[in-house]
Amino acid sequence: MTETYVPPRIWTHDEASGGTWASVNRPTAGATHDKALPQGAHPLQLYSLATPNGVKVTVMLEELLEAGETGAEYDAYTIRIGQGEQFSSGFVALNPNSKIPALLDRDTGIRVFESGSILLYLAEKFDRFLPKPIAQRTEVMNWLFWLQGSAPYLGGGFGHFYVYAPEKFEYPINRFTMETKRQLDVLNRELGQNRYLGGDSYTIADMATWPWYGNPARGIQYDAGEFLQVQDYPHVIRWAEEIAARPAVIRGRMVNRITGEPSEQLPERHSAADFEKLATGK
Repeated sequence: MTETYVPPRIWTHDEASGGTWASVNRPTAGATHDKALPQGAHPLQLYSLATPNGVKVTVMLEELLEAGETGAEYDAYTIRIGQGEQFSSGFVALNPNSKIPALLDRDTGIRVFESGSILLYLAEKFDRFLPKPIAQRTEVMNWLFWLQGSAPYLGGGFGHFYVYAPEKFEYPINRFTMETKRQLDVLNRELGQNRYLGGDSYTIADMATWPWYGNPARGIQYDAGEFLQVQDYPHVIRWAEEIAARPAVIRGRMVNRITGEPSEQLPERHSAADFEKLATGK
């Protein structure tokens, strides 16, 4: 039995107790250093990392290109959040919240931050992956907002306490495991009735949700497949495997990736030829 924690009258930041991300977590916002962001040749400039939130956007961009939208060509630069690059003056100018991903559309001069906002911006800009009829559009938006509200329980809750926290504590692991399994059950029930989230069409709701819940359902995120008993969610697994096989998703997962197999890492992306170079090693 551990000693019960009693919160102090006034909280103070103790970096030593912060765990994996202690060196970059802080209770204040704003830039810590001056550094301009690089820019490439295309109108769309993406600054990101291949976390679930980052993969949402690179998958969307690759899906747009797969669909023939040549205007969706983009330059992607890696922001190494473990090294605090999200606190540069250039990045903070794009996203004052200092979280990846962030997008600059030089055609319009618009900055876009928050992954869900980027997906919606691109869907509307290119008129793709978001239905026009109000009923279908609203259903897609229901699931997009569901994901934006639910994913923190999976990542910041379950993932943090199950993998990243400096110590393992039963209560938070139980609390967030229960919520993660409830959310998987929500998805499983929906996907038992529809091929995709909200209907028969592949949309930004699927692109947003797959990077978060597809990998746990396939047992490859947090190494928690057995712990979560993911076989209890067969419809989620079917959906996850189907999306994982899409060529644009395979490419999107590589962009801004700096971990895993070298053949799957493309820290910077400037054209489709970069994938060919990665495959051939030239």
